[in-house]
Amino acid sequence: MESRFFIFFLWFLFLLINGSRAQPGFVSLDCGGKDNFTDELGLEWTPDTQMISGDIANISVLNETRTQYMTLRYFPADNRKYCYTLDVIPRNRYLVRATFLYGNFDNNNFYPKFDISLGATRWATIVISDANTMEYQELIFLATDPSISVCLSNATTGQPFISTLELRRFNGSIYMNEFENDFFMSVSARINFGAESDDPVRYPDDPFDRIWASDTIKKANYLVDVAAGTERVSTKMPIDVSTVNGEMPPQKAMQTAVVGRNGSLTYRLNLDGFPGFGWAFVYFAEIEDLDPSDTRKFRLVLPGDPDISKLVVNIQENAHGKYRLYEPGYFNLSLPFVLSFRFGKTADSTVGPLLNAMEINRYVKRTGGSLDGPVISSIISRYSSANWTNEGGDPCLPVPWSWIRCDSDILPRITSIKLSGKNLTGNIPPELTKLSSLVELWLDGNSLTGPIPDFSGCPNLQIIHLENNQLSGELPSSLEGLTSLKELYVQNNMLTGSVPSGLLNNGVILNYTGNINLRKGDSNHSRKKIIIGSTVGASALLLATIASCILLQKGKKSSPKKGRLEQNLPPQRFVSSFGDAATEAAHCFTLAELEEATRNFEKKVGSGGFGVVYYGKLKDGKEIAVKVLTNNSFQGKREFSNEVALLSRIHHRNLVQFLGFCQEDGKSILVYEFMHNGTLKEHLYGPQLPDRSINWIRRLEIAEDAAKGIEYLHTGCVPSIIHRDVKTSNILLDKNMRAKVSDFGLSKLAVDGASHVSSIVRGTVGYLDPEYYISQQLTDKSDVYSFGVILLELISGQEAISNENFGLNCRNIVQWAKLHIESGDIQGIIDPALHNDYDIQSIWKIAEKALMCVQPHGSMRPSISEVIKEIQDAISIERGAEAVREGSSDDISRHSMHSSLHAGSVDLGASDHYLSIDESITRPTAR
Repeated sequence: MESRFFIFFLWFLFLLINGSRAQPGFVSLDCGGKDNFTDELGLEWTPDTQMISGDIANISVLNETRTQYMTLRYFPADNRKYCYTLDVIPRNRYLVRATFLYGNFDNNNFYPKFDISLGATRWATIVISDANTMEYQELIFLATDPSISVCLSNATTGQPFISTLELRRFNGSIYMNEFENDFFMSVSARINFGAESDDPVRYPDDPFDRIWASDTIKKANYLVDVAAGTERVSTKMPIDVSTVNGEMPPQKAMQTAVVGRNGSLTYRLNLDGFPGFGWAFVYFAEIEDLDPSDTRKFRLVLPGDPDISKLVVNIQENAHGKYRLYEPGYFNLSLPFVLSFRFGKTADSTVGPLLNAMEINRYVKRTGGSLDGPVISSIISRYSSANWTNEGGDPCLPVPWSWIRCDSDILPRITSIKLSGKNLTGNIPPELTKLSSLVELWLDGNSLTGPIPDFSGCPNLQIIHLENNQLSGELPSSLEGLTSLKELYVQNNMLTGSVPSGLLNNGVILNYTGNINLRKGDSNHSRKKIIIGSTVGASALLLATIASCILLQKGKKSSPKKGRLEQNLPPQRFVSSFGDAATEAAHCFTLAELEEATRNFEKKVGSGGFGVVYYGKLKDGKEIAVKVLTNNSFQGKREFSNEVALLSRIHHRNLVQFLGFCQEDGKSILVYEFMHNGTLKEHLYGPQLPDRSINWIRRLEIAEDAAKGIEYLHTGCVPSIIHRDVKTSNILLDKNMRAKVSDFGLSKLAVDGASHVSSIVRGTVGYLDPEYYISQQLTDKSDVYSFGVILLELISGQEAISNENFGLNCRNIVQWAKLHIESGDIQGIIDPALHNDYDIQSIWKIAEKALMCVQPHGSMRPSISEVIKEIQDAISIERGAEAVREGSSDDISRHSMHSSLHAGSVDLGASDHYLSIDESITRPTAR
């Protein structure tokens, strides 16, 4: 007992000393702050005056009084990245933490979304969903260089900003692992179980200032399903946490615990960034006074991993006594998105399991950075006082510096440097000649002197701008050897001698005027003539051709202006021309053709607010869907022509193919491919449901197909297209049950560069974006809202609107599903028709993403591309689980990198979520 109190005294003395002086290895930047100060924890803060970019804002947030969160620094939403540089000691391990408290600093309530990176490695995406809620990210890393760069970039919405940036150095071997040279660890969960309040445990209780979250904090799908009989216990006795090679959790976290009085402790955690490989440790200390006859032995049960579940924990035996730390863990464990775990007592144990703390980190693959990084570093060292040299981070990744362009390789090379008018002096930096992938070089408008160097080390150079400098000497003959060179501008320098004949003979655009002593050499050849012409606008050509076809249908002659339609196009066809491609777009049907194909519009297969759809079959056997628009659908020929032009330029495998049109005898008709399996709505809750019900994996595949169709409209069309009526009845299924999005009658072309399109509100109740309804400002996030409703329908099998199915207080699926999901009751909304034939992790993944899609503000919603990624992850989880259900472990490794049930070697591919592990350590490594 005396030795235990002596340990406690030493520990208390260490904390007292550590808390009363400057913290070694600690950096605490108050972003946007003005003065140094010490906070209530004893941490010393300094303003981020080193950052010369960005602007400062003051914020006021209810119940937040800490000085470091009263200001922030924000940056433009442009293509640049904005970096903080922090000094570190190589071969030491650190924790870097960034916090973000929005506080509506821009008075827009336009919640920002942007990326944060450590050097060249993308760290995380910051998504602000509430103005008064703080977001933070933590990363553990081994320093390899004397400094690190923390960068903000890629703003999707709003402006990037940061409230605080903190650096904490660890001592000794804490967090040492064999993957640290190639991977960072992103903190996913660090939990203090049995906490006595909502406050986290951190400095000075934790000398490394880690944040141990209280398990009393309840979040959606976070720390739910606590087993009956769970009880909180605590002690005032000191805990010996000084294990060899241990992580040294704070005593305060170890002095509390939860105990399963009925024999079980069960929890479920949301692990952001997973599925993937990670580092997971649990911390135990026996803090109860057990009877000598009592034993506490239990197992950790992870569903689907029997090897782990075999291990038995006996805290006192493993820790060699009471009030001592035992920390078993795994350095390379495959974890799911939703981690369900249980501690259960063994048959020969007299008391239930006990848990003090837990820590889970996700491996993030380090990105090597630009291959030309050292060359560029040497160049900017010549001009270190210039603002353009201070952008920080890697020159190419995750986004390039403002004056650099790079190729898209994993380890990129620099392809363009633009330093026009940057007040450069001295000779042209010789390092530039070492950039082997350089295509464009712009050094014009400076005060450079000396000769033009030999650029033969840059064989891909196409454009060189050196004009308006003070360069001297001759044009080097080595320029003739640049076989890709297209343009060379050297005018207004002090060059002398003759222009090399090869530059005159190879069709290079050359300007050397203003060099008094530079003359043209002898040559029997002249430069190739450069012809710059103009082209007819594709849209104008297309509309004129449609109009011509419509007039011809009515027996009239079209007389377009000469020169506009001199291509003599056949009267029954028209083409759309976009970019360099000209493709057949649609057929100009006659009414007689369609009457014959549909047997005089005999078989009706669908209807909506904009017309009735009939089944038809052409003479060649091709089946078609003929949509006869109602009279008030279009106000005239021009609007109908616009609709046809829109449909004619859309071609994607996940969009119903538009085949042609007809406008004759007062009828406006659109013709599409026929989709044999009808609408998704019919398969979810239609009259033929018993025969047409679809399982969960097929629902996921349908969701992926439909989302890809919407993504094409949003990102693959120029200008982009907003559908405006995304719903289950507008998702059609072909013979193979592959989904295609239909009905572009409400589609709206987005104005290029605009954040929204003003529009009369149209859409379908239940799917209609409430923000769009209120503001009448349409964005692509309006389609995302509608798609979120569809995801909830896929999970539940319920219609979007119901007066009976959602209880007294709910009429729509969004309200109903949100109540269940946020309380952790996912089972309460799952469609009984799925018959438990699913992996609950994939259901949770889609449910969480659906809630993000139906956030009230569009800025809070993900892009449709992000939704696709989550659906694909869910499909991988489901296929892995499906393989297990069928008893085929081979299928797991073949189909599901994400499965938590397979910890084998994984190909990293293009994602940093997965850890490639040598076969010798394919099973989790315990400590």
